[in-house]
Amino acid sequence: MLLDDFGRVATDLRVSLTDRCNLRCTYCMPPEGLEWMPNDDALTDDEVVRLVAVAVSEGVTEVRFTGGEPLVRRGLVEIVRRVAELEPRPRISLTTNGIGLARTASALRAAGLDRVNVSLDTLDARRFAELTRRDRFTDVVAGLEGAVAAGLDPVKVNTVLMRGVNDDEAVPLLRWCLERGYQLRFIEQMPLDAQHGWDRTQMVTADEILTRLADAFVLTPLGSVDRGSAPAETWLVDGGPARVGVIGSVTRPFCGSCDRVRLTADGQIRNCLFAREESDLRGAMRAGASDDELAARLRAALLAKKAGHGIDDEGFLQPSRPMSAIGG
Repeated sequence: MLLDDFGRVATDLRVSLTDRCNLRCTYCMPPEGLEWMPNDDALTDDEVVRLVAVAVSEGVTEVRFTGGEPLVRRGLVEIVRRVAELEPRPRISLTTNGIGLARTASALRAAGLDRVNVSLDTLDARRFAELTRRDRFTDVVAGLEGAVAAGLDPVKVNTVLMRGVNDDEAVPLLRWCLERGYQLRFIEQMPLDAQHGWDRTQMVTADEILTRLADAFVLTPLGSVDRGSAPAETWLVDGGPARVGVIGSVTRPFCGSCDRVRLTADGQIRNCLFAREESDLRGAMRAGASDDELAARLRAALLAKKAGHGIDDEGFLQPSRPMSAIGG
């Protein structure tokens, strides 16, 4: 059991498969991109599967593959297949920008992928190109359609609203997702950009998002349902069954029930998205550590997890790694 000093149990492992990405989103990285980690530093496919297996043996029941952009990782389908063969079998999901998903969704589903989250911040192709610095809007839409056709369920859309950039699209985005059967989740912008330019005043808060949606929809909070460790607060839309979620990581933190742990593409364990310390599993593994020794290191890393992310603390410091290098 991956237990911390505050009684939380980690059952959700986020695995970054690469720090590389084929977009250059303005709120994530500079136009020229970043200096990618050397290939030798990245975990091999075998190492990824071995560390996931160790985590599953310690009680992990959900594995989410992230990046960077996980679809650029060669071997992704085979990694999913091998993880799906673990006993007990974890639930397997993927967070992606959707580029390339149209041609890989069926293979991923057949390998054992259960569901997918696709990032999409605008319905305007020109605005998409400005935000991502790439003209790939139609590819993302095709990816979402491909995910549905492949039988991945649910298909979720993740949206970050930014003041003066795309905050006028909250209602259109929800309508668009409702029409297509996607589950939309709005996520507050977090201080995880490579440029360290995050400005709290430019963040569109969960309260603001809900106010805008309430102008066009009847939102009924699922207050009677135990949210548990789910990061999203969820509302029925116009009486249901359709729902919309809002993840207020900054203004409505859910640290007290967090069940997540992260494995970076170079084999470091992060017990919090905003942690400034990491525990090296890659080095130990390559030095000959047994599975039991790796499990002990994993348990020790989780035990030291802090009570909260500390964004509101006066001395808060943004992690040195950006989101693309940590994994979502």
